[in-house]
Amino acid sequence: MRIASLLPAATEWVCAFDAAADLVGRSHECDFPPPVRALPVLTRPAFAVDGDSAEIDAQVQDRLKKSLSLYEVDWKQLRALQPDLIITQAQCKVCAVAMPQLEAALAAWMGTQPHVFSIEPYTLRQVLDTALYLGRTLGRLDAAMQYLGEGERILSTLRKRLGLHKRSDPSGWPTLACIEWMEPLMTAGHWMPDLAEMAGGRTVLAEQGTRSRYVAWDDLRAADPDVIAIAPCGFALEQTRRELSFLTGRPGWNALKAVRQNRVFLFDGHAYFNRPGPRLYRSVELLAAALHPEILEGFVAEDWEMATADERG
Repeated sequence: MRIASLLPAATEWVCAFDAAADLVGRSHECDFPPPVRALPVLTRPAFAVDGDSAEIDAQVQDRLKKSLSLYEVDWKQLRALQPDLIITQAQCKVCAVAMPQLEAALAAWMGTQPHVFSIEPYTLRQVLDTALYLGRTLGRLDAAMQYLGEGERILSTLRKRLGLHKRSDPSGWPTLACIEWMEPLMTAGHWMPDLAEMAGGRTVLAEQGTRSRYVAWDDLRAADPDVIAIAPCGFALEQTRRELSFLTGRPGWNALKAVRQNRVFLFDGHAYFNRPGPRLYRSVELLAAALHPEILEGFVAEDWEMATADERG
């Protein structure tokens, strides 16, 4: 099978299911595992991505209002690669090439059209169910079941360490605000509330299975979470650190409980939380270690940065 993946999470699942050798092309954002970077790049953003949060959001919103695509596809190269399977998503116009854009182009495809697999999960369970279905589509069902089974074992071990079980009362768990964008302010929805629950936390200003949404700063101040996790979509740690002033410069930042108690964490959203891929298992571990450091010290390797005193404001 010849696979063209236009979605980073899908590329990671393909590799996790031992089908990396079948990949013939990737999106510009598919960067993990590292060997996939050698594949032909089939997409590129149609807007400048080197601006700050406010500038990027303004460009994205302007293109969406004008019904313009956010990504350009190298259709000539895609056809030349002759994929049997193209993987994309129908969930978010901002995250990757959208299904309608691909369907419109394939309508003029000469010869046998490739099969299109679209990913559209809103919950952690849907992420895993979709991954299993993808494994079946790839002819790698056994490998998929083995990988997902190991992931379930990891989560079970973590929750036992935390003393959590299905009947655990979440009312005493620490509250958590997951920031997906800093300017304008957005909290993470989709599978993030599920990740928080698996990690022994309760999200504020977000509901299970709903889209990420813009929120008012005063609403975050009123929620006053115990922990703040900052993992902007598509941002690595360095870029997140550069733009912290969008949060720390807001009125009342220093009065937030999480800030006063030194419980503001910066995560690599690009690598972990933003992608509905295999590294969501690792994302749960990272959240759990931030929420329950007294229990998980030395149990989960850290992969975050705490905001320094200067960065906290």
